[in-house]
Amino acid sequence: MKKITLLLLFALFSGKMSAQQMPLSEILDSIAANNPVVKMYDAEVRSMDAAAKGSRSWIPPTVGAGLLMAPYNPQRWSRDGDMLGMGSFAVSVEQMIPNKKKLDANENLMRAMSSVEREKLTATLNENFQDAKKLYYDWIVLDKKIKVVKDNKNMLDFMIRNAEIRYKNGLGKISAYYKAKAALGSADNMQLMYDNDIKVKRIRLNALMGRDAMEELEVQPDFTLNDYGLELFDPELFYQNRSDLRGIDKEIDIAKLKQNLEKQNLRPEFGVKFENMFAFGGQPMQYTLMVMAKIPLVPWARKMTDANIESLQIKEEALLAKKAVMVNEYSGRSYGMRNELELNKKQIQLYENTIIPALKNNYKLMQLGYEQNTEDLFTLYDAWEKLNMTQLEYFDILTKALQAQTELDRLLERR
Repeated sequence: MKKITLLLLFALFSGKMSAQQMPLSEILDSIAANNPVVKMYDAEVRSMDAAAKGSRSWIPPTVGAGLLMAPYNPQRWSRDGDMLGMGSFAVSVEQMIPNKKKLDANENLMRAMSSVEREKLTATLNENFQDAKKLYYDWIVLDKKIKVVKDNKNMLDFMIRNAEIRYKNGLGKISAYYKAKAALGSADNMQLMYDNDIKVKRIRLNALMGRDAMEELEVQPDFTLNDYGLELFDPELFYQNRSDLRGIDKEIDIAKLKQNLEKQNLRPEFGVKFENMFAFGGQPMQYTLMVMAKIPLVPWARKMTDANIESLQIKEEALLAKKAVMVNEYSGRSYGMRNELELNKKQIQLYENTIIPALKNNYKLMQLGYEQNTEDLFTLYDAWEKLNMTQLEYFDILTKALQAQTELDRLLERR
């Protein structure tokens, strides 16, 4: 019964641990849903869309009230015999009526403002996705390194124990014994460092997913080195994929919409003014009804508008030039990264298929010779050292390949 309980507990614990493992796709989905930057940009977009609802509002009416043409001497306000009083109490209302085309231009501009923030959100998410992929891949390589370190510790422990036995029995020299002891201590130190690096990766991944930084997390040790050999890194590819370039297009559109709004500001606007006078001293009530017009076409009134239009046209040129510079940079970096990735993939195949298997076989032969007393400890240690250094070189190349792939995905804005 006790054994069954222990087995059930072990199965439950194992299930819990495996449930914590997350594939890369699930991590990226969690970032897209829960990263704080999503809420920030979403609030910015909703804020701008909310502001756009008031784009067709009119200028508020102007209301006035007070004395009109009243003498300073209040006695003259009242009627004196046949002479009527002077002055009146006036109430006025004034309303400017905006030009419809100006309202349309303002509405189009304000509705377009949030489009830039949407592209900024996509660009920021791309950066977060690629940062997460880099952390994810680094974690996988660290797990592989820890496995190698554990194998190395077993190898070194074998050397040390056999050397101690042989030395006690007078059957062997102790020339490489202390080297093996030091290497074992270094292996323990490397394992501590790798474990700590994994903790750092876990904290950063949790933060990117909007989770508690110290929450338990394990990653699935799966990765693929993609093939970019058929990719043509031309401007059209980046125009389609890169949200920051689309954001520049939106900024250009906004600059054009601002120009259109400035042009509408040159159109005349009309208004109505009504005044009612309550006259003093027997005078009849009077009123004033006037139609007013603003004429911004006169030279002394349109200088600022013309300057704003010219400034926006120059800004449009600057944005187009910036876009061309960015595309040129992305294209050059992409070709460079692809070449580096292809080189790393060839090196990885060479290490996996030839170099590391040969060194492993060499170590096994040296170990067999050491057990049969045809090789000494120094030769065995040298074979282990070469294998260990080569495995570390292999992990460095694997890391570079995964980083190059991540940078390519960053440039192409691919999940």
